[in-house]
Amino acid sequence: MTAGPEPGLVAVVGPTATGKSDLGLEIALALGGEVVNADAMQLYRGLDIGTAKLPADERRGVPHHLLDVLGVRETASVAAYQRAARAVIERLRAAGRTPVLVGGSGLYVQAVLDELEFPGTDPALRAELEAELEALGPGPLHRRLASVDPAAAAEVLPSNGRRIVRALEVIALTGRPFRATLPTTGEPRYDAVLLGVDRAVDELDARVAVRVDRMLEAGLVEETRALLPHGLAEGRTASRALGYRQVLDALTEDPGAPDIDAIRDGTVRATRKFVRRQRSWFRRDKRIHWLDGADPDLAGTARSVLARTLVA
Repeated sequence: MTAGPEPGLVAVVGPTATGKSDLGLEIALALGGEVVNADAMQLYRGLDIGTAKLPADERRGVPHHLLDVLGVRETASVAAYQRAARAVIERLRAAGRTPVLVGGSGLYVQAVLDELEFPGTDPALRAELEAELEALGPGPLHRRLASVDPAAAAEVLPSNGRRIVRALEVIALTGRPFRATLPTTGEPRYDAVLLGVDRAVDELDARVAVRVDRMLEAGLVEETRALLPHGLAEGRTASRALGYRQVLDALTEDPGAPDIDAIRDGTVRATRKFVRRQRSWFRRDKRIHWLDGADPDLAGTARSVLARTLVA
């Protein structure tokens, strides 16, 4: 980019498999910046193949922050991520480096960019709800959530026990609907430029299938097996990661010869559903400048958008 004003922060967001990681790297190189991860599952050590984590030797010397910071038994927390990411960003800004926030975890991105506050937790109440989840499964808790907060129950999958527990905990602590405690907008914290990367639906569906095939060829099943002694199956967050969840289920069915077709088909279906939720989340944010991931000069187009935005 030509000399001139630089943004305080650039965010590269959008659905899975659109090309965000490569674009974020190009922008960091152009601005003399550093990448800050905003993919919740890339926080985990060992979840490499299934999260499409950019290998260290492909980062072209650009420092990447908040990768591999959690063990697979640990539970990811958006509030903890918010604190850690902001600390990194503010350190980079103080050093004259441009932070480039890259990822598709919508709430994690928003927690960094906007002034959002998250309800606290009550260890005793959380333990009680988790014990109930362990004893009864998520179904009864989801029905309870539906009775006290139908809107939250409609948004939380009936199988997502961790999220159901959190919703019930927040409702009990605040006396307010779960969604009301997570504002969809907040005052911006940074002078950020937001770039969104998306592709045509059919094209992205095809890319997801190819991506899953490549992950299986690269050793996703073997990577999952290697993480079992480290507690992957017991991890409340990591065990739900796309691809890993499907491998874990297949290994439960047949530890010696898991059904690869079932893993592949289940992962493709789940990823496509996730892509649609990501698209819906990010399209609500009118600050985002949308780019076509199929653009042969995507990085050049992004640099042009940055230049126009900074001059405007």
